[in-house]
Amino acid sequence: MGNRKALFFDIDGTLFSETDRNVPESASRALEKARSRGHLVFVNTGRTWCETEQIRTLVDVDGWLCGCGTYIVAEGSVLYDRRIPKERGEEIKAAVIRCGLDGVLEGVEACYMQKAPSPMKKVEDCRKGFMAMGIISDYTWDDTCYDFSKFCLMTDENSRMDELKKEIGRDMEIIDRGDDFFEIVPKGHSKATAIEMILKRFGLEREDAWVFGDSMNDLPMFQYALNKVLMGKHDRGLEPYAAFVTKTVEEDGIAYAMETLGLI
Repeated sequence: MGNRKALFFDIDGTLFSETDRNVPESASRALEKARSRGHLVFVNTGRTWCETEQIRTLVDVDGWLCGCGTYIVAEGSVLYDRRIPKERGEEIKAAVIRCGLDGVLEGVEACYMQKAPSPMKKVEDCRKGFMAMGIISDYTWDDTCYDFSKFCLMTDENSRMDELKKEIGRDMEIIDRGDDFFEIVPKGHSKATAIEMILKRFGLEREDAWVFGDSMNDLPMFQYALNKVLMGKHDRGLEPYAAFVTKTVEEDGIAYAMETLGLI
């Protein structure tokens, strides 16, 4: 199909409303219409596979690009699965603790947290949310029997982020999400590398890719793609790269953009 496009959607703040914790019906319908026209639809998220379980029940898509390009599922099979080697994972855990940070190790099958309650409220809020989703493993940072794909860290006044950057910066990309929250991904992996893999798989060109996002972990795909749609509520760092600014999720921003741009 000569005019077939590949559409890539972030989850939180893009497809999924962080206000009412759901995907608007208008967005679900828009994705269905796009697929009925022959376009390919993918979720491209910083969430790892286990963290997408809820939204997998809410939308039908052609594939899942998870963990900032570390895990890719399409055509009913796993196309790519990159995990941090166990030995390196143990070094990272030790460095994080030594530098006074805390957070979540995000794996394909589950997420892992420290056994003791964190002094950081943000970390404990995260624990509650992930426990409600049923994806926190019984294994903790004290255990060595698992691996993980990426991780998120929080800081407080006692944290030494600059020191940690020196210890893990050689092989980890550190994304500052703001509000003392950092997302860390193995170097060479991003939402853009995931898109490249999918385009190659389906024989599509860069100009055939359309990306939809709102936050700074979407920056690589906004830098890579030619067609980029920015949600109404967004991180300002993405504004220089946006080709079109739509409405918010709650204002049916996905459907509005896809109709206005002639994708459906």
